[in-house]
Amino acid sequence: MDNIQQNTLYLTTAGTYVARDHLTLQVEVPVYPEDLPAAERNRKTATATKKLAIPIHHLESVCVFGPSTLSPPALDLCWEHGVAVNYLSEFGHLQARLTGVADTSVTLRRTQFRAADDPAQCAAIARQIIAGKIQNTRNSLLRAGRETTSSDDQARIEAVTDALARQIRDLPQVTELDSLRGAEGMAANLYFMVLSLTLKQQREDFTFINRSRRPPRDRINCLLSFLYALVRHDCISALTTAGLDPFVGFLHVDRPNRPSLALDLMEEFRPWLADRLAITLINRQQIGTEHFKEREGGAVEFTDSGRRLVIKAYQERKQETLNHPLLDQTLRIAQLPYIQARVLARHLRGDLADYVPLVPK
Repeated sequence: MDNIQQNTLYLTTAGTYVARDHLTLQVEVPVYPEDLPAAERNRKTATATKKLAIPIHHLESVCVFGPSTLSPPALDLCWEHGVAVNYLSEFGHLQARLTGVADTSVTLRRTQFRAADDPAQCAAIARQIIAGKIQNTRNSLLRAGRETTSSDDQARIEAVTDALARQIRDLPQVTELDSLRGAEGMAANLYFMVLSLTLKQQREDFTFINRSRRPPRDRINCLLSFLYALVRHDCISALTTAGLDPFVGFLHVDRPNRPSLALDLMEEFRPWLADRLAITLINRQQIGTEHFKEREGGAVEFTDSGRRLVIKAYQERKQETLNHPLLDQTLRIAQLPYIQARVLARHLRGDLADYVPLVPK
């Protein structure tokens, strides 16, 4: 079943059709026999249809996973009300994003582009992003070290947290952008070396050796990649709303069809939002081997039920609240990418001396 949470409509069932009825989206979700192969699922092979009506003012975006259709009038309704329509692959890779004419600040984007062309300003912003990511990574590992009952695991985690602390201490002396990227890569390698030690349950079923993408080669990489895709979508929406171009970044190199600034922004969210949720789902045994399947060649992907489970858990997590250290306000997690996009915009305009990453306490 397709899910609506936090003002995002996720279309996860192949063959879903969305039409327009005045100011409402009419969603028709086909129901298939459980044993019907995915390649044969289309509206003609459905045994029934579930219908859902969603007022357009309840939505901020639509995410389409796989082959589903929005009618031209439905797309027009989305564009009229600023609702972006995102098309993603089964793995969550963003393939296209359709929006209406952007109502954003040209002067802000010109300032962003000038900053992206200035190596010193790029390095300054990238350094803050990396510092926030490493600190959040370290905080996550410190928590795992306190929770483990194995002295050996605790010692290995502690060695990595000490190394990360030294990296944070040394970052202010790193001025070259390539050196900063090297420091970020080193921190990521250290973190992934002990990621499996944060699992208290299902370690054999969720064995983690190294990070693999496009396609993921094991269950935990599949889970992480999908959660990163959901966070990336939220960061693209947040940056666009703030008037920034999500494809012109400071830390990540610009490439065609690569939302570099969204990848920059999501770095500080990865450890405590995506990674922590993945670990929680595994440790609580809310997700298991039955939620994954392996394709020929070794690629691992979600079953339909697995994808829906993760989306539901992610949206429930976004309903939770935490205190934003800079604003000293309690906010829903769903609001935080938008807040950070505005913090970045304020820095680029000169209202803040530095970009301040989000480091939850």
